[in-house]
Amino acid sequence: MKCIPLVSAVIPTRNRPRQIMSAVRSALSQTYHNLEVIVVIDGPDTETARALGRVGDARLRIVQLDANVGGSDARNAGVQAACGEWIAFLDDDDEWYSFKLERQVGLLSSLKCADPIISSRFIALTMSGEYVRPSRLLEPSEAISEYLLARRGFTASGDGFIMTTTIVASKSLLCRVPFQSGLKKHQDWDWVLRATSLPGVDVCFCSEALAYCDMRSNASISRSGDWEFSLDWIHRNRDLVTARAYSGFLTTHIAWQASVQRRWGVFGPLLWDAYRHGRLSITDVVRYLGFWFVPSQGLHAVRLLMRSILTTPDKVTRKAY
Repeated sequence: MKCIPLVSAVIPTRNRPRQIMSAVRSALSQTYHNLEVIVVIDGPDTETARALGRVGDARLRIVQLDANVGGSDARNAGVQAACGEWIAFLDDDDEWYSFKLERQVGLLSSLKCADPIISSRFIALTMSGEYVRPSRLLEPSEAISEYLLARRGFTASGDGFIMTTTIVASKSLLCRVPFQSGLKKHQDWDWVLRATSLPGVDVCFCSEALAYCDMRSNASISRSGDWEFSLDWIHRNRDLVTARAYSGFLTTHIAWQASVQRRWGVFGPLLWDAYRHGRLSITDVVRYLGFWFVPSQGLHAVRLLMRSILTTPDKVTRKAY
């Protein structure tokens, strides 16, 4: 009889007892049954522990951390506690569709790479509505850094995405390449870039949407103005990205946030950095200038138009399990 691998779902949480219960229910409702669910409570949190204690399912395990360590280290703690050969991550404000793990584990036998990272499309709940993301999948010859960090269109709306909630990877890979401690942003991108720098590691996608992700908090973080952190992150990781990805990140993610704050002092230096160390395209330059000189209302209208052309926001049910 063929051995069915054990999958460990790892869900970090802190002070969100209502959201974590929805996430846990979606994990325990999977049609793939050889599963354990590990909730890592990131620091003292009596209310969350009490709520989880009422779940009557032996597959649920709770790891209580003594102090708040952040999302990256909480995920690493979950990986260390996991018994499964494969790890599937789920954020506490997201949910999985019931067939999510069944679809992804079903891909394993057909994959040719030694150590795959399996992702999928997802339904993104944003400030302006619900959309299927990513709008396109990774192409066979495309560098993963360009897929994640560069943009082909004139807006910042991402055509390339990997959300932590969609990731399934082997425990052995996650032990070799843990999540970077202390990162408050870009945790998923950072991990994927470092992991895929190893030989035999590659990314593959399920083409259907398998999760429901609330990205409204991500938008709040992006608008928080800490673009200096993002700039420092890309500088430190320039060796992991192509020149095209580097210039794309500066002219999209950094420029968008810096322009909102009207930080005109970095207008020239950012563009020069993207030219000197990256590979600027005409699209990059037009997008960059648009962030700085086109009113935000105009940019919003362009984003909505591009979304209507490039995406098909299917009607979805709020509950993913």
